[in-house]
Amino acid sequence: MTYQLLNTLYVTLEGAYLRLDNEAVVIVHEDAEIKRVPLHHLSGIVMLGNIMVSPPLMHRCAEDGRTLVWLDEFGRFRARVEGRVSGNVLLRRAQHAALDTPDTVQHLARTFVEGKLQNQIQILQRAGRERADAYLGDAVAQLKGYLQQLRAAHDLDAIRGIEGYAARVYFEAMDALITAQREAFRMHARTRRPPRDRFNALLSFIYSLLTNDYVSALEGVGLDPQVGYLHALRPGRPALALDLMEELRPALADRFALSLVNLQQLTTDHFEERPGGAVLLNEQGRRELLVAYQKRKQEQVQHPVLQTRIPWGIVPHIQARLLARYLRGDIHEYPPFLIR
Repeated sequence: MTYQLLNTLYVTLEGAYLRLDNEAVVIVHEDAEIKRVPLHHLSGIVMLGNIMVSPPLMHRCAEDGRTLVWLDEFGRFRARVEGRVSGNVLLRRAQHAALDTPDTVQHLARTFVEGKLQNQIQILQRAGRERADAYLGDAVAQLKGYLQQLRAAHDLDAIRGIEGYAARVYFEAMDALITAQREAFRMHARTRRPPRDRFNALLSFIYSLLTNDYVSALEGVGLDPQVGYLHALRPGRPALALDLMEELRPALADRFALSLVNLQQLTTDHFEERPGGAVLLNEQGRRELLVAYQKRKQEQVQHPVLQTRIPWGIVPHIQARLLARYLRGDIHEYPPFLIR
């Protein structure tokens, strides 16, 4: 599959070959031409999986300042090829300058959390329409209250505090969304390092996969994954990846975890308990989850800004590019990814 979004060509067709023909990129698969894209329409090419590029096309992109990004089949960043002239140094300078501007930091932090809360509300409201549960209604009302507080917050600590309070309400309500294997997957609160029950173990593993997806997306666009705005900066911590993924935690990760349990794709046989109370996925469980996660990332979803359907696996890359545009001053607001 190929997608042309935000002046970037995304190629996800395994075994595809990209070559240069006059002023166009030609995509060939199994000796057949499947797509032709004029070069002047593109600022970069992102390739997921085993995809080859001809040397003439690589040289031409380097000369023109177009970026080539390679990700493996799981979406992990592998390499980025750029020519001698690149705007990434200016982009990273803008990224660091924003960190030194309190108003920008608060605005971005508030936007990330607002996207997360709106998606949490959507998930609980949808569940509430499917079953009569007063607790879900109360949780939605509380989250809407926190959303109003968030929009009035002008202090980073206050924004982080609201996010924490809202998360507690949301995760306490999530137990009601587990409709199969309830006793085996009961969840009363979010626990980490280590997870104390099977559902928390499932969430932790999926969140780590999503974090890697966002690190790859940020590397691909030329942003530093460790320089974030909502999450505190620590050596080795991908703070910006954690910032951006907040809106996709409920939209993608939480819904995916619930489907794995409710459809009984994962059962108690896929988990193991460790001394001290830790619960983790076993080898078979990790294997089953990884296969299902790759399938989920291939499913399509409507992007609220682009107004087109794209695979879930491309969403982090689109959001990273939208953030880059905001930091460069090309757009006035960073639009979070919101589900409907």
